[in-house]
Amino acid sequence: MRSISTYTLKDPIKFKQQLLHWSRHFEEIAWLDSNSYNQNHSEFDALMALGAFTAIKTDYHQAFAKLQEYQQTTKDWIFGYLSYDLKNDVEALCSTNPDGLEFPDLYFFQPQKLFLLKGNRLEMHYLSMLDEEIETDFTEILKISLDDDLQLASGKKKAQIQARITKEDYLKKVENMLAYIQRGDIYEANFCQEFFAENSQIEPIEVFQKLNKISGPPFASFLRLEEHWLLSASPERYLKKSGAKLISQPIKGTARRSENAAEDLEIADQLSRDPKEQSENVMIVDLVRNDLSKIAKKGSVNVDELCKVYSFKQVHQMISTISAEIDAGIPPVEALRATFPMGSMTGAPKISAMKIIEELEETKRGLYSGAVGYFMPTGDFDFNVVIRSILYNSVKKYVSFSVGGAITAGSIAEKEYEECLLKAAAMYQALG
Repeated sequence: MRSISTYTLKDPIKFKQQLLHWSRHFEEIAWLDSNSYNQNHSEFDALMALGAFTAIKTDYHQAFAKLQEYQQTTKDWIFGYLSYDLKNDVEALCSTNPDGLEFPDLYFFQPQKLFLLKGNRLEMHYLSMLDEEIETDFTEILKISLDDDLQLASGKKKAQIQARITKEDYLKKVENMLAYIQRGDIYEANFCQEFFAENSQIEPIEVFQKLNKISGPPFASFLRLEEHWLLSASPERYLKKSGAKLISQPIKGTARRSENAAEDLEIADQLSRDPKEQSENVMIVDLVRNDLSKIAKKGSVNVDELCKVYSFKQVHQMISTISAEIDAGIPPVEALRATFPMGSMTGAPKISAMKIIEELEETKRGLYSGAVGYFMPTGDFDFNVVIRSILYNSVKKYVSFSVGGAITAGSIAEKEYEECLLKAAAMYQALG
């Protein structure tokens, strides 16, 4: 059982910053922030979960079955992630590429303390054994000074970021991917590359705040699970369940922003009419529709919005929205298993694309292109796609981020490389 206290905040934006700073001493942190982005499908502006009362941490073997048992046993709020390599639980696949981060394949926890923000309303949900701490914690949070906000800690050596593969190797690998497409093995595949730094220490909260300020996305997330950290500026929703309704919003199609207003509008308009970007998006929409049909009521899968361009601080993105009604008797976790990994990060046909991705990429994806989110006690959930994200193992002192894009028959390797650098810019900047 949880004790709940409700407060009206004078300055919700300041309180969010104070809350993030206050969370520093917890071993388990999940912070999900919409950055006040105007969405049609949001339940909260931000959520913070702190301290594990119970947790599940596992590799991919029977991972979804274990998660289903955990979710149905707790019947409480749980927060965590699904790594991309849970594909090996869903299909007869493997992940043999090197892994510098060494994150568990799946990690969820039941928080001791939970903060839900909507507008200027704050709800604090504490396990009953901790209810006497609610008022004290609220007072402590309000006292936190933000004078040093966004200042990276002094004395830390800057992460010396290097590419896992050279530009020349990237171009060759894209040509290999195109050969598979021309042979008819796949229509599209998401090909990614890693940038990394070894023997590096960062201050995760400060780097996250800087990244979030640069990008301001609707599905930002900050995650700490022991020595494993995620600092994510994701603009993409993977899957949301609200009652019987499922919503997926894949992104395919990216263009730069311009400081010149007229040029910026022209770039967005060109993206909306670009046949290559449209074809990428439509292929993934078809894949998502097919995935959702496995667990949806017959005839309930709909494309609510197709290839609409949305503008974020750094890039324009082409986004589609697909909805469905989940069939009676389907457990919430099964909706995730049936649609995982998300089509925007794999390709079509999905299994063939994942096999080719494993062959051509140089590193294990791990949490990158997986999903972070939460389950409510009702079984409703909301998960993002882990892109535009920095991953950090503080014990190994290993920093990593990956970027990629969809390769189709119309792809030009040089332009795909330029798109990767565009997507990487915010992470480079946040890391100094």
